[in-house]
Amino acid sequence: MTATLRAATVPALDAVPGLVHGFEQRLGPAGWEGRAAGRVRVAAALADRGRLHLLKQVHGTVVVAAPWEGRPEGDAAVADGPGLLLGIETADCLPVLLVDPVRRLVAAAHAGWRGTAAGVARAAVDALVARGSSPADLVAALGPGIGACCYEVGPELVPAFGPGGEAFFRPGPRGRPHLDVRAANAAQLRAAGVPDARIHLVSDCTYCRADLYHSYRREGRDAGRMISYVGWSAPGAEPDTRTET
Repeated sequence: MTATLRAATVPALDAVPGLVHGFEQRLGPAGWEGRAAGRVRVAAALADRGRLHLLKQVHGTVVVAAPWEGRPEGDAAVADGPGLLLGIETADCLPVLLVDPVRRLVAAAHAGWRGTAAGVARAAVDALVARGSSPADLVAALGPGIGACCYEVGPELVPAFGPGGEAFFRPGPRGRPHLDVRAANAAQLRAAGVPDARIHLVSDCTYCRADLYHSYRREGRDAGRMISYVGWSAPGAEPDTRTET
């Protein structure tokens, strides 16, 4: 694997034999490469571990099963074979990776506020359970996303999170609520039966950390995208030598 991919990883997933995962970090400034070029670069960097599968993300809860061709519409995916790597593109939204190390299944979800309110993380868990997983066996990793420190939203979003959803909002300095997407997804996973001790966080805020991450809120339409990925290595893959942080 080439050094053109820099990614953060979670120790709990690093310890799973044969698993490939990471949360991509930026290699250059905003607008330094087009999104299509970034997809090609990441896919090439991972090619010796498997084929990267990307979605046309639409902020919903549709779950797509790998393998597929092209970029089907959906915001979550599942895979159950070696060499099938699931990719999620984000630039403030939250990437959610799920691993069943017992049955060797994986899932990934794209959780912005709409997907979170609609239950996309729960949909990903349900898709794994439908394939034989037990929620108690799952290991989850919630990657970099815009933090509650910076995610100012309108008050109309609070009812979208249903009864008790106000717990994921806090007052902001300008009198508007701030949403904690990471806490909302962690709560959703716990409600789906994933043990709290098996839910791991990369707590970086994409808006705060311009040195590491693209951010749509910070950079606007010129913002790039990070690709988070998870899957089982193809047979005979070389040891992982990507640049990690």
